[in-house]
Amino acid sequence: MLSFLLLLSLLLLAGSAQAQTSPAKGETEAVVNPIWPGNWPDPTVWLGEDGRYHCIATNPTRSLVSDDLFHWEPSLVAPVDAESWGTMHAISQHYWAPDVQTVGGKRNMYISLYNSAEDSNIGVLREFAPCQFRYVGIITRGRETGIHDTIDPEVVTDPKTGKVWLFFGSVGGIHRVELTADGLALKEGARYEHVAGLKVEQCPDRSKVFEGSYLHRHAGYWYLFVSSGFFGDHTYQLRVGRAKKLTGEFLDREGRPMKEGFATTVLSSEEGDRFYGPGHCGEIFKAGDGQEYIFYHCHDKENKGRGSRPLFISRIQWDKKGWPYVEGGKPKASPCPSKGGKGIQRMK
Repeated sequence: MLSFLLLLSLLLLAGSAQAQTSPAKGETEAVVNPIWPGNWPDPTVWLGEDGRYHCIATNPTRSLVSDDLFHWEPSLVAPVDAESWGTMHAISQHYWAPDVQTVGGKRNMYISLYNSAEDSNIGVLREFAPCQFRYVGIITRGRETGIHDTIDPEVVTDPKTGKVWLFFGSVGGIHRVELTADGLALKEGARYEHVAGLKVEQCPDRSKVFEGSYLHRHAGYWYLFVSSGFFGDHTYQLRVGRAKKLTGEFLDREGRPMKEGFATTVLSSEEGDRFYGPGHCGEIFKAGDGQEYIFYHCHDKENKGRGSRPLFISRIQWDKKGWPYVEGGKPKASPCPSKGGKGIQRMK
């Protein structure tokens, strides 16, 4: 009965999404934030072998699919199999901020398994069928390392060295540690290094406490995107620093170290804004219009009945010194460049 009800709800959601986004005959579709109105915090996006984009978020019981990055609909494929859910339930009751990455030719899902700041873990699952993942094990445990909030994993492979790195953390600081070549375990003898953010005891207002790591390579630099502030209000914002190497020191635009709580703001909001608290970004992709876009979650005052933190997208640009920015520095209702009032044509 539970499976039937889940299937029925997904079908109803699909119909709702179609009703919201279907254009009139001969017209393109307007892109309007939020691009998915339901609760979808901490998104991660990847391009599947089917040529479609896939997206999951915190508590990944379901996934979304898209042909163009802008228009999304529910997938009927459950991203995590039932046996894996049973195993993870025995470890934790909170499943936050998944990160899907291809490591060593295989696609892995990394996920926070949270009970408390002290008892927090990062687990890993491996894809066993298209867009379906099975639990493998725990990579790192906060109780063993003493790192509070062992959450928000981001895994990246260095193309120059072939080494695989895990970035993670929040109120205990963001840390970096090396993984095995398949990304399924810590490398033997690996050391944890603090790379960004203060501990919450050092900064109770969280303005210099970072979480939600995302690494992006651009023009010879590695950019570390993070979020600071309180996720439930306007203080939450998306920020960034960069380094020449993944193992280097990340600095903000003024050359100040991220590990001391400095970072350059990319997206923010003010009290009273309709869209507030943008942060915990997903990946950056180049869309069919030739522009780059970044995914993230954000509160919408006019969307309260449908989702606390729906899915947003904004156009990312790069200035002459190589720093990323969003025009205006705030989330917009229409995230795409204007093209005579036309929207985006789906790639079907």
